[in-house]
Amino acid sequence: MWMNGKFVNWDDAKIHVLSHVIHYGSSFFEGIRCYKTARGSAIFRLDEHVKRLIFSARVFRAEIPYSYEEICEAIIDTIKENGLEACYIRPIAYRGYDDLNVNPLNNPVELTIAAYEWGSYLGKGAIESGIDVCVSSWRRSSPDTMPTMAKIGGAYMNSQLIKMEAITNGFSEGIALDSGGYISEGSGENIFLVHENIIYTPGINNSILAGVTRKSVMKLAADLGYEVKEGNIMREILYIADEIFFTGTAAEITPIRSVDKTIIGDGTPGKITKELQRAFFDIVRNGNDKYGWLTFIDGKERIFSMENITAG
Repeated sequence: MWMNGKFVNWDDAKIHVLSHVIHYGSSFFEGIRCYKTARGSAIFRLDEHVKRLIFSARVFRAEIPYSYEEICEAIIDTIKENGLEACYIRPIAYRGYDDLNVNPLNNPVELTIAAYEWGSYLGKGAIESGIDVCVSSWRRSSPDTMPTMAKIGGAYMNSQLIKMEAITNGFSEGIALDSGGYISEGSGENIFLVHENIIYTPGINNSILAGVTRKSVMKLAADLGYEVKEGNIMREILYIADEIFFTGTAAEITPIRSVDKTIIGDGTPGKITKELQRAFFDIVRNGNDKYGWLTFIDGKERIFSMENITAG
């Protein structure tokens, strides 16, 4: 594990119990995947993830004491140090130990990067067969209470409530509504609905995290010739949609086969969902990347620049 510029053994990766992050949730993190493609190990959209990590911290007036380029290189080095061909990567910046005041500004900002093997996030067979979900009784925060475009630790207390409620009631995941009653997202995934060959997804005004995989899927869908509409989506559309699927680094593209025990379509992954899965997995499994989304671990040349974030 990489901690503040040096590698430490997994069991020695420790912070002080009075660190600000433990008491107030003051952390900023990313979930990133490295895939074993047919062309070698490659990280999916490393640039976009590191960019968002830095921006999330800045929303809370926290400056990570490493540059964009240094963070990218540290992530690659961590994968190599662990000898991993495919893995999940968790870079996390957090307020460390100095002062237990709610005011975080006196506490140092530290950075840790972990990399480890991780399988299917929503269970075995989820991507192939789909999952059963419910609409949660817990809503996402309104825009003036918590900045949902920043990926921050404290916000995931809300996600935990959504997830636990779903699991306790026999579902794999929950769908949250926003403060206005419109569809927002899952506990850790963005959501898409297909109705009459048009793809719908909530907008950033619906208290969603602007997901990296979400952005990628929207690009893939457009290139496949589908219309993608962002905006307010009424809850009832969940029950009449032809297809629904989640997207996310962990979830990838996971079909939803039922919502609140109402079967979606014929209860199997739909045509458009499967097309998008094929296009996505052709990139991350076969390495057929025409978008420049993959950073190959053993690439001879790597140029990281905040000004050169790939379009998508």
